[in-house]
Amino acid sequence: MLVVGPNGVGKTNLLESLHVATQGFSPRTHHDTQLIRFGESAGRIVTVGRRGANAVEVSMTLRQGQAKEARLNGAKLPSAESLRRELHTLVFTPDRLAIVKGGPAARRAYVDRVLSRVLPARAATPQDYLAALAQRNAALRRVQLGLSARDALEPWTLQVAGLGALLVASRREAIALLQPGFAAQADELGLADARLEYDAEPPTAELLAARLDRDVDRGTTGIGPHLDDVLIAAGDRDLRHFGSQGEQRLAVLSLLLAEAELLEPRPLLLLDDVLSELDPRRRALLAERLVGSGQAVITATHASALPVDPAQIVEVTPGQAR
Repeated sequence: MLVVGPNGVGKTNLLESLHVATQGFSPRTHHDTQLIRFGESAGRIVTVGRRGANAVEVSMTLRQGQAKEARLNGAKLPSAESLRRELHTLVFTPDRLAIVKGGPAARRAYVDRVLSRVLPARAATPQDYLAALAQRNAALRRVQLGLSARDALEPWTLQVAGLGALLVASRREAIALLQPGFAAQADELGLADARLEYDAEPPTAELLAARLDRDVDRGTTGIGPHLDDVLIAAGDRDLRHFGSQGEQRLAVLSLLLAEAELLEPRPLLLLDDVLSELDPRRRALLAERLVGSGQAVITATHASALPVDPAQIVEVTPGQAR
């Protein structure tokens, strides 16, 4: 599906609505109240589609000062985020370039999202690790203030070490699954020798004990996967520091396409303004990759931006899509 219209008429809002309805959160803001129209106290998104031979209806209701309510085929889900376990949607927006050009936290968050999709049995590992880390940091601050003995740290140190080792191993496995497709997709789009590297070491109990004095002084845990980084490179160039914006865009797009190949059923792809900085050859290559790879919704200012005939064109004007 190609969504067309001038800049500022709401094309990105349409994609954002699809993401909220299928994943339970916005890719653009962490504040749900910003998703409700100005002057209104509530909002609702309803999407209807098919998953294989089965009809699927998802509704998302947002109310000021209340938790989001998600329903799948009429049944209320435990949380809006539960949708991520039911439906796969991947999104490309210009601000997703932060995965490459941003700090380590953006890359850790991206890899952990991939981990949750391709290794669903370990989806909770990042959150479990961060919960144990928060407990250890709180215990460190109590020791620092003289409110607790150092012995009280040991249970949390063991948890951080154990969950940290599991998280490092899970990230390595997710990256190993992603790497071949990433390299192949990037090469087709003209970004040669693209690779991902994650050479972190797990925070063993011995390593944590060896730096205990420093951790107590600072009131925080100074080693572990919460501080790791993932290298996204082309050849010997770290694309964060030595990649052009065009190369960074190709890298993010290649990551998304590689992740899509790992998911069954194929995810819904939401591609916002993905064509604007691609030359005609790369636009044609991208269109070729998308044909037959599942459903994709692409935004552009003009229908001519897409070098193939879309299955459907939606024209957006202020307040209306048709």
